[in-house]
Formats: sequence, C-alpha cells, structure tokens
Amino acid sequence: MIPARYAATRFPYKLMQPLGNKTVIRHTYDNTVATGLFNDVFVVTDHEIIYNEIVNHGGKAIMSIKEHESGSDRIAEAVANMPVDVVLNVQGDEPFVKKEPLRLLLDAFNNPAVQVGSLMKKFSDPSLINNANYVKVLVDKNNDSLLFSRAVIPFQRDESIALNYFEHIGVYAFRKDILLQFTKWPAALIEQVEKLEQLRYLYNGIKIRMIETNEVSVKIDVPEDLSLAENYLKSIEP
Repeated sequence: MIPARYAATRFPYKLMQPLGNKTVIRHTYDNTVATGLFNDVFVVTDHEIIYNEIVNHGGKAIMSIKEHESGSDRIAEAVANMPVDVVLNVQGDEPFVKKEPLRLLLDAFNNPAVQVGSLMKKFSDPSLINNANYVKVLVDKNNDSLLFSRAVIPFQRDESIALNYFEHIGVYAFRKDILLQFTKWPAALIEQVEKLEQLRYLYNGIKIRMIETNEVSVKIDVPEDLSLAENYLKSIEP
C-alpha cells in the first residue's frame, strides 16, 4: 500500500511533480511493483488527480472514503475488508524503492512475535543528523525501537565514545490486526509533539522491529529534494 496525499504540508503536490519521464508517485508505484515481492500493490489516495495518474497508466489505486490524519489510517481503511496478513506501507515520496530492504523487512515477519517492522540506515552525512526533517531512531539489542525523534538522540555527553546515528526510513510493515488497532488508539501526546505517528505504537507498548539497510535513497520532503532526486535518477539510469 502506498498512501498518497495530494496536498502535502511542506511540499504541496509533490507526488505529481515530474521526475525524469514520470511523476514522483509513478516512480514509487512502478518500482514497488517491480520488486515482485507482493501479491498486490495499490496507491491509496485522497485525490482523483493521483488516482487517475496511476489508473490511466495501468496501475491500481483506491480512493479514500474519509479524511485521514496519517498514512496508516488511510491504509487501514483500504485493507479493512481485504483477506491479507501482512501489509507493507511504502511512502509515496520514496520514488527509488529497492527490493532487498523490503525483502528483509518482510522476512522479519517469519517471527510471529513481530507485529510492526520498519527500516533504518546509518547516517553517512553527519550534517543531516541535526536536521529535524530526518527522523532518528534508537534500538535495543534485538533491533526493536526504543524511541524515534526529530531531535538528535542519543545526546552524546561523552564525545570520546564512538557512536552511530540511525535515520528512520519511512517504510513500514504491519500485521493487519495491529494496524486496525492502531487506528482506534488516540494520538499520544509525544506523537502530537513530534508529529511522528510511529510513536503511537511505542506509547501503547508495541515494539517496532527495525531492519538495517545500506541502500541509498532520496526522499522528497521539500522542494530542494526534487533536484537531489533528479541528480540521483541520472546517476542510476543506463
């Protein structure tokens, strides 16, 4: 499932921006389908422009019935009556989806104790660690998340200790039942403060299994990211 909100706050209409010879959302959809990992792939959107963009190019899309605060709520509505076990959420603004990290994320669900999973990556550019648009994650010894924050976590009081910071990559997988429960829980205060919906799981005692990836990607949060994505696209095109 690819949640696709048309009027994004920081970069309105970003999913319909041209990127090479396709829009951003079509890159995301086509690259997700191309992994071959899924029984089905849908874009779930609040706007007919995005719906038509996908359907008119041979893809599958679902129009949301209600207004939704989060991508998880949008997906939960779409899958409520579908006979599925595990649902994977690829963010619409992640156009360069790669197969291997998604395969590893899905493999985590071979463990019946895993209810929610996501991806993380070591920061390769230290200058981004202080950027609030890049969400940081801390994990325990089992790679289950301890905390997500836009702030720098942990605070390094002892600078003599070598430390890796991990960026949270906004790709999630859920068991359907826990996703439907998520939508019934009220937003936690810490979630409202940070504007990070994954904190609702932690607040309610649900661990998120984090899978480390080294794959390079470019997400599109703000207009400046589009030029980075264009440069990356040129670097990987044959």
